[in-house]
Parts: sequence; C-alpha cells; structure tokens
Amino acid sequence: MRFLIALCALIFSAAAPAALAQEKQQAVFAGGCFWCMESDLQHLPGVISVESGYTGGKEKNPTYRQVAMHRTGHYESVRVTFDPTKITYEQLLSRYWPLIDPTDPTGQFCDRGQSYAPAIFVTPEQQAAAEASKAKVIKSGRVNGRVIVPILPLGEFWPAEEEHRDFAKRNPEHYANYRAGCGRDQILAEVWKAP
Repeated sequence: MRFLIALCALIFSAAAPAALAQEKQQAVFAGGCFWCMESDLQHLPGVISVESGYTGGKEKNPTYRQVAMHRTGHYESVRVTFDPTKITYEQLLSRYWPLIDPTDPTGQFCDRGQSYAPAIFVTPEQQAAAEASKAKVIKSGRVNGRVIVPILPLGEFWPAEEEHRDFAKRNPEHYANYRAGCGRDQILAEVWKAP
C-alpha cells in the first residue's frame, strides 16, 4: 500500500508542473508604443504577465535603437501570458482592438513607421480566432475608417531591454506625459464610435 501511495505521489508531482504549464497561454500583439500596450493589458483579470519586446523581423536579438530606426523589420509588441480559464484568447482580442487605431498602417499616434504599426501575431491554432475577431470589428461599424491590421504568423519574440519593461509602473510621470503628449486617448475616442 505504501508503494502505491508513493507511486501516486510521484506521478502527481511530475504531472502537476505540466498541467500548470498547459493552463498558461500566450498572445502577441503590436499596437504602437509597447509601454502603452503593456500598461493597458496587464490589469485584465486572467492576465498573468505582459512583456514588452520585438517580433516580426529577421534580426536576432534586436535592440530598441535598431527597431526604432526601422532597420530590423520588427514591430514593438507585447507578449501576454494569460490563464485561459479566466480570460480567453477571443476576449483578449476583443480588448486589444479598442487600444489601437486599426485604420493607420503607418504607425500609431505620434510614433511613426512600420515598427510602430499595429499587427496581431498568431500561432496556427490562433489564426481562425484572430480572423473572426477582425471580421467582427469590421462588421460592427464601430471604426471610423477601414480596418487594415494584418494578422501575421508568430515568429521569435525578443524581450525588450530591462529599462522598457514595466515602464508605466516604474516611471508613472514620464509615462503619463508621453501618453498625453502623443494624443493616444483622444485619437482612440475619434476612431472608435461608442458601442
């Protein structure tokens, strides 16, 4: 009997980390300044973490300076780790859309260039949900303009340098001034009609 109890305990302890790992999922979004995307998404119930970084290009280990100078093909983006039992990928997509200007393919707000353009990066399993979400936004008629956000295959995600992570939390005054000066919230109010 002791052997059976010990065997069960061993199996459970080995399976527990795998089960916990399966509970977590990730989503990657680009929407202009990653400081803003990080700040807007990290307080959602079910979101475990939001990490600023770079994806979409071919350059390995890109730096902020390289990406901001549009030399890498990467987008400033965020990787959202979430608990799908508390928030689904579809719900994250619904929350993502109103955080961006989906009509502007040349950047977002005061940040211009491809590295600041909006995009949804997907795994093959996420493709259909992202396409359906985009179609729903288009059909809703809530956007003043044509929705042009691309849905792109997810490649390597490169975390941003330490000084760019949790920027709004660590530098609240600088962040507030940047966000206000960039006109992000005013433009969003103009682009999105009331539901």
